[in-house]
Amino acid sequence: MKKHALCALGAACLWGLIGLFTRSLSALGFASGDTLIVRCAVAAALFGLLLLVRERKGFRIRLRHLWCFLGSGICSLLFFTFCYFQAIERMEMSVAAILLYTAPIFVMLISAVVFHERITARKGLALAVAFAGCCLVSGGGGKLTAAGLLYGLGAGFGYALYSIFARLALDRGYSSTTVNFYSCLFSCVGACLIWGLHPFALAAASWQAAGLSVGIGVVCCFLPYLLYTYALTGCEPSRASIICTAEPVVAAAMGVLAFGEPMTPGIAAGMALTIGAIALLNLPARRKEGIHG
Repeated sequence: MKKHALCALGAACLWGLIGLFTRSLSALGFASGDTLIVRCAVAAALFGLLLLVRERKGFRIRLRHLWCFLGSGICSLLFFTFCYFQAIERMEMSVAAILLYTAPIFVMLISAVVFHERITARKGLALAVAFAGCCLVSGGGGKLTAAGLLYGLGAGFGYALYSIFARLALDRGYSSTTVNFYSCLFSCVGACLIWGLHPFALAAASWQAAGLSVGIGVVCCFLPYLLYTYALTGCEPSRASIICTAEPVVAAAMGVLAFGEPMTPGIAAGMALTIGAIALLNLPARRKEGIHG
């Protein structure tokens, strides 16, 4: 597996750890919006520090390219999180998770138009197998409502847009650190306008809250976006997105190991399918692999 694909896989593994932090923060009174604000704030601060130390010119972005960063920060990070929260309120979390992982489908279709990526038979098969694995890992489904469906698909679409807007910014000469800094900054500012500034007071209420807030910002935002955006510099967005379907596999494994959740045959089969899809995607490519494989 090439280093860029490994970076995408590393990002997925780190995102899969988010449940370890959100459960503890929830016990301290953090709502989902509060968690989003503190983790994006911590990540933006760290990416800003990286720019300050390594590439101060990275703070400069051309006004005509501002839409790329508003797209990755507002249209992707903030929009998909808002839709996902709304979907969870309207139906079972397992169904919302399945709809969220329609994201690779959107990435593949958009990338074919925007970046002229080839839709190969291998990609299509890997995507189908990975999605089936996500369905099994997430529990297979439950009650579906019209509003929940729309919000769930909106979450998947918004989740997909990060790969698109980030790659567009990278193609315009910006570093991955610059992309990450403004993406997290704009997402945090937008979230504060929706949910307010009280999450910062919650984070400062105790050493435990402060530590968990910093932890989720570093482990589940700063490091994975650092890896994933770097992965996009040498990996097709559709391929990177499919690799990131490893996230629910890691989340399920953490549920079993850390919280004693049951390992059902369905979850085990879903894990195997998702891992198999990633392996399939990273087999040595045939010389003549086009739209029909």
